Amino acid sequence: MKYLLAALAVSMTASAASAQSCPSWQSGDLTLTNAWSRATIGPARPAVFYVEIANAGSVDDSLTAISTPLAEMPMLHETVVTDGVATMPHVSDIPVPAGSTVSLAPGGFHGMLMGLTAALAEGESFPMTLIFERSGEVTIDVGIAAYAARGPACQPDDS
Repeated sequence: MKYLLAALAVSMTASAASAQSCPSWQSGDLTLTNAWSRATIGPARPAVFYVEIANAGSVDDSLTAISTPLAEMPMLHETVVTDGVATMPHVSDIPVPAGSTVSLAPGGFHGMLMGLTAALAEGESFPMTLIFERSGEVTIDVGIAAYAARGPACQPDDS
C-alpha cells in the first residue's frame, strides 16, 4: 500500500510538471487567455468556443464577431435561463468594460461554431479571429479539450 501511494504521488507530480500553461495574446489593452473548445463527435453538430478577455485600459471595448475557417457560421451567443428553460440566443456583441475581465464560458457568453468543415479532435487546435469594436482583429489558437471537458486542456495561469 505504501508503495502504491508513493507511485501515485510521483505520477501526479510528473503530470503537473509536464502540464503547459495556456498561451495568451495581446491586442492593445486587451489580453486574451484560456481559449478552448471541446472535441466533437462529427462535423454535423455545432461546436463551442470559450476565452477570457481582460481589458486593462481606461476605455470600454466590445467583441463584435468571431471568425474561423473551421466553421461556416461562427456566432456569439449567451446562455439565458428563463423559468428553468435554457436558450442560447445570438448576441450582436459582448461588452468588455474597461478595467474588467469578461469570460466566454459554459453557461454564459460563448461562441457557437455551426457548419463545421471538420470534426474537432481532442489535442488539436484551430485558429480563431476575434473582432473588437476598438481593438480590431486578433487571431488566436484555440486548443481542443475532451468532449466532456469543463475547462481548457492547458493549465490556466492564475498567478
